[in-house]
Amino acid sequence: MTAAQFREIALGFPEAVEAAHMGHPDFRVGGRIFATLGYENEGRGVLLLSPEEQQEMISQHPKMFEPVPGGWGRRGSTQVVLARITRAVLKAAMRKAWQRKASKRLSKPQRVPR
Repeated sequence: MTAAQFREIALGFPEAVEAAHMGHPDFRVGGRIFATLGYENEGRGVLLLSPEEQQEMISQHPKMFEPVPGGWGRRGSTQVVLARITRAVLKAAMRKAWQRKASKRLSKPQRVPR
């Protein structure tokens, strides 16, 4: 996975926009950050998960995810190792991060008319 692919996935969620935070690209919905790129080093991204979601991702994919060091990591900020993650796993994990920050109107499943 590349930074460009990470960006493409992030911007594929409804109302997601790219901005910047502490000199790094970030991705927001409704003004709230759900993911960042290049934090700590260029080969990583960060997803803002719950501590429970973080633990689930790390236990299922220990080579793809790790907590951000310190307090942010204990609160669910999770590093993504871009060289090791697959598109499907990243998209599923990023969806969780996006849903945590998106409004209820956006994050609930939409009914498709028949």
